[in-house]
Amino acid sequence: MKKRILSGALALSLCLSMTACSSGPAAESKGPESEAPVDSLAPASTETPVNLTATQKIIAEAETMTLEELAKKAIEESNGKTFHAVGNSSRGPTAMTKFTEYLQTIDPSYTMEQDWQTPKNNKIFDQLTADSLKETGTFAMTLIQDGNQIESKMVQTGILDTFVPLEWAQANHTTAAEHTGYLPMQSGSKVFMYNNTGSKTYDNCWDYVAEGEHGLFMDIDSEVVGKNFLYMLTRDDYAAWLKEAYEALPADEQAYFEPTIKEMEADAADLGLGADGPYALAWIKLWVESYNAQTDDGPICATLVDKSATDQFGLLVYSKLRSVEESSSVSVNNIDVAAYQEGYEGIGGYAYSHYLFVTDNSPLPWTACALIAFITETVDGYSAWGKDMGGYSSNPKLAAEIEEVYHHSEGGYVDGVDTYPAKNDRGFDWWSTNGKLVLEDPQYCNSVAFTVGSWIEMLTKYSAG
Repeated sequence: MKKRILSGALALSLCLSMTACSSGPAAESKGPESEAPVDSLAPASTETPVNLTATQKIIAEAETMTLEELAKKAIEESNGKTFHAVGNSSRGPTAMTKFTEYLQTIDPSYTMEQDWQTPKNNKIFDQLTADSLKETGTFAMTLIQDGNQIESKMVQTGILDTFVPLEWAQANHTTAAEHTGYLPMQSGSKVFMYNNTGSKTYDNCWDYVAEGEHGLFMDIDSEVVGKNFLYMLTRDDYAAWLKEAYEALPADEQAYFEPTIKEMEADAADLGLGADGPYALAWIKLWVESYNAQTDDGPICATLVDKSATDQFGLLVYSKLRSVEESSSVSVNNIDVAAYQEGYEGIGGYAYSHYLFVTDNSPLPWTACALIAFITETVDGYSAWGKDMGGYSSNPKLAAEIEEVYHHSEGGYVDGVDTYPAKNDRGFDWWSTNGKLVLEDPQYCNSVAFTVGSWIEMLTKYSAG
């Protein structure tokens, strides 16, 4: 029965993929050759509509204009009005306030009321869908995550439009016409960390799914980008990473995992995966059936940095280390970032992006474009997010400027002394290569969401209770 379900799921997925892929071929996620995490974090549909909507016509013109030119358009369009936006990040209002202040340097009489909504429980897609039914929407733009749902619910349906700012494109040595994909504001990283107060170490990513291990992790049904991480592991390049890590294990440890890998061969074939697919499915199966589901990354961090959490580990947002308050029992030095340890093998974590879009029925499209350019091209615009380690601007010029301000690579230094090594962020270039960060690819996630997603749904989650 199980094989029949998988085969049917694959067949339906192939039909859906043929329809979805009519917008163009999927781009592969790769570590950047330069310092910029651009297309590697944002592959998507690339076909240009023959008949542009009114907003798309404005975007086409806006993509030829500098930030200052866009700012003048925004002042003309939105002076005295209210700008409504919706986003996954609660830091949007800070960026909007900075944006208004910037426009006031050009026209001191400029005013704009702001309304930034941050819906919970993944309701942002419902809000945007409902708003898209209006001839002129309420929301002018959005900052949104989860590439899989963006692709299927927002882009393929024409609800959201990508705007590529001119100076952002220039910094990435491309043009709006050449850029393929969405516009990522930044990538955020979730990395494996473990409490080091005991004798246990984690020097291979297969250690996380070994017998008796129960890593702390936000449940994949609570934070869907975690499910995208699992989808990505089935892609050929990331599956190969898992196989390489497995082959680096001692023979006795390989023996524990080998039966599961063998068991997954038939499922990998049914799902249409590559030669290393069984390794990916085995890791996913063991992970889903063992991780200790948590409601948020904050409590995970608070647990791991306490000296009482001996021999525990988790997969969590790297930036959470920034907020740890040192005490006699709590310290960043009670944890190690696994990928930073010498001899570590395999994936170090994963990255997902926050993407910026203009709504296709935007009431203030020029202002939306100007705000997006301001966030992706200036330190002030990005500053609400710039203070975090583990978050990487997709603009290499801006990323360098942010590093000059916040010194994330020396985040663990106190008075010139390397006091908390785990907080010394090695940067996106390192994480996407040596650190083997798994990068979200929206189109790939969307292409396997039904097949691999259905397979994951059949797994039995671990229950700590």
